[in-house]
Amino acid sequence: MLSSRLVHLVEDHWESIASAVIQSIHADPALHHLKQLPEAELRDWGKRILKNFGDCLTDNGQELGHYYEEVGRRRCRELIPLHEAVRALHLLKEKICAYARDQGFRNSLEVYAEEELEHRVGDFFDTLVYHLVKGYETEMRRAAHAAA
Repeated sequence: MLSSRLVHLVEDHWESIASAVIQSIHADPALHHLKQLPEAELRDWGKRILKNFGDCLTDNGQELGHYYEEVGRRRCRELIPLHEAVRALHLLKEKICAYARDQGFRNSLEVYAEEELEHRVGDFFDTLVYHLVKGYETEMRRAAHAAA
């Protein structure tokens, strides 16, 4: 049972969650290339997932899969290391789960709903990472073939 209350809270507070992710990106010395992206691009990236979070969790994977393969190709063309692009997704996942945990669950049903959300978020982000890496590798192969 996925808590619609939690999903709506994430959607309603997308700006503060996205801001926390952007702040984490800028604070992490290992994300040198990623923090060079315009803040508006990072905010739009977070908004695409967070504002429509419920739809993202129930998406059949095709639309988001294609989108994240394009993100992977773009990150490759921008010369952003793959580990930084993947880390950005991990940060977003961490901030969503932390936000859900911070909602102060009081009973076992609410705790179960939070655990179910974390499970679904984990599966969702695993899929995003797969498509991001797939797109990145596709672009690397294309660039290598063009250079040959």
